[in-house]
Amino acid sequence: MSALPPELESALAVAARTARLLVASDFDGTLAPIVNNPEDARPLPGAAEALVDLAALPSTESALISGRALATLRELSSAPSAVHLVGSHGAEFESGFSRDIDRDLLKVITDALHEIAADKPGVAVETKPASVALHVRNASPSDGEAALTAAWDAATAWDAHITTGKAVLEFAVVATDKGEALDTLRAEFGATAVVFFGDDVTDEKAFVRLGDSDVGVKVGPGETAARYRVESPADVATAVRFLADARG
Repeated sequence: MSALPPELESALAVAARTARLLVASDFDGTLAPIVNNPEDARPLPGAAEALVDLAALPSTESALISGRALATLRELSSAPSAVHLVGSHGAEFESGFSRDIDRDLLKVITDALHEIAADKPGVAVETKPASVALHVRNASPSDGEAALTAAWDAATAWDAHITTGKAVLEFAVVATDKGEALDTLRAEFGATAVVFFGDDVTDEKAFVRLGDSDVGVKVGPGETAARYRVESPADVATAVRFLADARG
């Protein structure tokens, strides 16, 4: 098991003593390692077990907030009902979408992205209930750049919410905000402290919502609003287990 930075361990120990704790995490690149085929992503066993253990503790809630469609997140994470799931970058709760979906626009975007990807090997289109994502991770650099450029050009005609990520460009027909989702969960559970783990640019909207009693943990390199950083999903597994043990 990897060692945590001492300053992070101290912050987690303080959070573990709060009255009502919410521990939330992104999925891909955070709880689950990044893989070439998105459908092969699975959480590290230690991290998944610790998140479930946290959810079983008194006055403690755990959640996954992911860019994945909610149904896909449920399938890939295999999370039990005790772990709360929020999909589509914070727009898709288990009770439904937070806003109405423009299905006509969604079809226009989907058709356009499929056309862009058709002649570029390795470029893939992922359809979700309220968004469409263009993945270029498995494409050559030239094909990936051409696909992203074409998508940006096409997007000038769409009233869509655009999210950039690691080798992916996503177009949503509802507003998406992991920060709003985290605030919703915080209010619903009456959390007195929140611990949030994330690795991608979409997680920054959650990090900036955190207060003095909260702990934000960035996974991997890159600029961040989080106060703490770890290197890999294995470190996230260590941190979540530390929280579960300290609070238990």
